[in-house]
Amino acid sequence: MLRDSEKYNQQVKSNTAFLNELKYKLPEFFTKDGSFDLDKFKNQLKEKNVNELSEGYQLDFIGKDYARRQAGEVSNTVIVPDENQNQGEGKNSKNLFFTGDNLEVLRHLQNNYQNKIDVIYIDPPYNTGSDGFVYPDDFEYSDDRLKEMFGLNDDQVERLKSIQGKSSHSAWLTFMYPRLVLAKRLLTNTGVIFTSIDENEYANLYEIFAELFNESNLIADFIWRKKTGANDAKDIAVLTEHILCFGKDRRTLIENQCFTRDKKSRKNDRYNKKDEFFKDRGNFYFDTLDRGGLSYSDSLNYSIEAPDGTHLFPNDRTAYFNDGWIWKWGKEKVNWGLNNGYITIVRNQNRKSGWAVKYKVYELVDNNGKPRENIGRAFSNLITNVLNTDGSNEIKKLFKTNIFSNPKPTSLLKFLFGTLKSKSAVFMDFFAGSSTTADAVMQLNAEDGGHRKFIMVQLPEKTYHTNKDGKEVPTKGGKVAYDAGFKSIDEISRERIRRAAKKIKEDNELTLPKDFDGSFKHYRVVNPAKQTLEDIDDFDPNNTNLFTNMVEGLSSNSLNVAGDTSGEQTILTTWLAQDGYAFDTDVEDKQFGTYHAHLVDDRLYLINEGWSSEQTKGLLNQLGKNELHLQSIVLFGYSFNIAELRELESGLQQLDSNVTLIKRY
Repeated sequence: MLRDSEKYNQQVKSNTAFLNELKYKLPEFFTKDGSFDLDKFKNQLKEKNVNELSEGYQLDFIGKDYARRQAGEVSNTVIVPDENQNQGEGKNSKNLFFTGDNLEVLRHLQNNYQNKIDVIYIDPPYNTGSDGFVYPDDFEYSDDRLKEMFGLNDDQVERLKSIQGKSSHSAWLTFMYPRLVLAKRLLTNTGVIFTSIDENEYANLYEIFAELFNESNLIADFIWRKKTGANDAKDIAVLTEHILCFGKDRRTLIENQCFTRDKKSRKNDRYNKKDEFFKDRGNFYFDTLDRGGLSYSDSLNYSIEAPDGTHLFPNDRTAYFNDGWIWKWGKEKVNWGLNNGYITIVRNQNRKSGWAVKYKVYELVDNNGKPRENIGRAFSNLITNVLNTDGSNEIKKLFKTNIFSNPKPTSLLKFLFGTLKSKSAVFMDFFAGSSTTADAVMQLNAEDGGHRKFIMVQLPEKTYHTNKDGKEVPTKGGKVAYDAGFKSIDEISRERIRRAAKKIKEDNELTLPKDFDGSFKHYRVVNPAKQTLEDIDDFDPNNTNLFTNMVEGLSSNSLNVAGDTSGEQTILTTWLAQDGYAFDTDVEDKQFGTYHAHLVDDRLYLINEGWSSEQTKGLLNQLGKNELHLQSIVLFGYSFNIAELRELESGLQQLDSNVTLIKRY
């Protein structure tokens, strides 16, 4: 398992993630051995203008190749289920909470949640210089290995490593890039991602999204007015921040009408005309071609000839000509519009010239002739009447103290999430913080009877540090939380969900749906203990005897985390995710004598030690009598000596059952 991941990661290059995605979407350009056929690809581009492929604008930063490589690596951590939570209050919940590094969690979810998340909202570090952000990911490779992987010299290696522990723009970009690459793969084709950010990294964040999602998939740049004033500002008061929204495929979003319509933004009779383009473009109305308030350009200030020969200029509504107004279209497009019926020049008594230039505005329709949703009209670009103090007040009401700094208000996220039509959407937040996202999702479900689900991910960031005397001392911003009994942020996050659910139930006692989901299943994503890793390195699969119980090394007790979880449960949970199964997949217990195995669909998992000739005989007997139907058997290689493996392999071959034996290390 872990050894397999390590071997794979040794082979990963900076373009591995890109090639994997390309192979998924364009398999016809790959040879049998998995190589990309560049010549075949070039032939498909010959009739296109490909100069931009070599001369286009792009975002570069220190660490970009390393970040791209991180996006292609697989996880080398394990998923430890919290059995106390999962078999207790969260037993029937469809919601998920992961404690751990969000990069590792995103890697795990590539296997079982790819193309399944409808909405992602994140509130990442803003890199303000005072928010505590430093590049946290370790460079786990030696200098020589970094040189080999990326073709670097000594100076370039030193420059790459200079971002470690720093808060530079390059450090922030290297941190965010692989996380957004992996996040995009989780989104459905109609999925969207909202990202809160301020002016410090807004420009860089936009460029990452433009590169990964394409600028054409920008849905909106929301401006949230989070304050009414800032009397404490030293110079210029900043009252707003951005919420960038990109879609995985904007066209698919429009065609599937995934957003609710803002009916106030358009009169019912606005589109009241039809022409020969109706089936393709829907109804239309006329709008004036001259505009004020746009960036002035001489090329857009010219005359258009009216039917009576009058030369018309932008804005002749007053006695003043050319006072900064311009035409919306250039000369070439206007000529095309006049020749093709998109522009008309009509009599207008309110104009000094007596004429007005107008162009057609169409309402798009889908393949069934129904109006397509105009995403731009589904939102208000300026979000007001929602203040950041609202979020603090919500936390204070739930915890009786300001236990968390600057949480987003649920009203802000409900505004964003409420625009999505689906009441069964899956929401994800991999910078969970105080779990405002989960609270907002539960509130929406309580209000409209929906069955939305959430997936939260939060790093177990400590609210204290240990001094030289071994005494716990609260961190600068963690004293209130520490004094309240919370030793890490993820503890606050999970408790917020519990308290918010309780409040929702109390406030909606008579109207709350019976199947309201106010809980979650909890999993910890952790690195194996040092001793376990050493045992893995020392393991010889050709040994006839097993000297170390490797399964026990992955129990919650050995990993030093809470949860009362056996190593067998950790391995099985990690493998089920790896094999594409959801976390609520039904697992059947299967006994072979005294040996306890696990059956999922037609796949049998053998994890514990103790497999012997007796178990092999029993398994082959059931397969031979068609009492058991399998396509594959997955076994934990560290629990089987060479004799047991050979006997099992030989028996399956003799049975000729076409059962694939998969050995994982």
